[in-house]
Amino acid sequence: MSERIPLLIDTDPGVDDALAILMALASEQHEVLGLCIAAGNVGLEHTCRNALCLLDVAQREVPVFAGCDRPLLHPAADAAFVHGNDGFGDVSLPTPARSVEAEHAALAILRFSHEHAGRLHLVTLGPLTNLALALRLDPSLPSRIDRLTVMGGAVTGRGNTSLPAEFNIGFDPEAAHIVMSGFGHFDLIDWEATLAHPISFEAIDAYLGRPGELPRFYQAISAKTRRWIAGCASAWHAADGLAMAVALEPDGCLEVESCWVGVETEGRQYRGATLVDWQRRGGQPANARILRRYDAQRFERLIRKALAIAD
Repeated sequence: MSERIPLLIDTDPGVDDALAILMALASEQHEVLGLCIAAGNVGLEHTCRNALCLLDVAQREVPVFAGCDRPLLHPAADAAFVHGNDGFGDVSLPTPARSVEAEHAALAILRFSHEHAGRLHLVTLGPLTNLALALRLDPSLPSRIDRLTVMGGAVTGRGNTSLPAEFNIGFDPEAAHIVMSGFGHFDLIDWEATLAHPISFEAIDAYLGRPGELPRFYQAISAKTRRWIAGCASAWHAADGLAMAVALEPDGCLEVESCWVGVETEGRQYRGATLVDWQRRGGQPANARILRRYDAQRFERLIRKALAIAD
């Protein structure tokens, strides 16, 4: 096998983040260098603990770096009503065996970008606060990143928080603006792509009913979230899982569209909205490859592999 691709994940675990992280850990082609943690789905203390608990269950020794405990400028509401007060369904997991590293997540991003310059693949599954801070500390960061995959946004304004905003971007629009302005190229997996790639409740229930520690673990932490989704949707949606599928196996993308993408930071009703120059009239070069369609069978295969379910 050729040398594995170095993969760094910036995340705010969360139930959907947990699935995406398991997908990355199961990849033979990628080496997960670390988990950089921000507040988002719940507060930083919980998101860091969740990352450590997940690694204990997966029996993997991957460093965890605590990052920003709040957005850059303005307070934002979390998503505890979806993920549970602790972000993992309030199931009282055992105390993690390890602790977070002393290094701040933003500094870890910069360090790994030098250690793996030109090869590093960065995947963001939560608010972009840590990456924005790293970019402010070192504006040359994008020159050392081979690929950036971002889960965030709602490219035609069908948000999942405010009217137009998706959670990750809406939590810290200023950070998203810094990142999208600073990186000339990134893959964007938005909320509307997530809605276009549903997984039936029957399928996810079947996966989580299989024997094994990982299905049991994910069944437990996701039970609250699955009940909440069932009350407002006809299928399960795994936003971070879809983003990780694109990151791990980009050849599964069946349709993408390249456009300039930005973020509204000042509007009273549209703060956090994703701005897309669909008509290419703004004069700015395309900076994002927006996912429109991914191979559904490949996506579900990656989920099964993450949960150690044999095909």
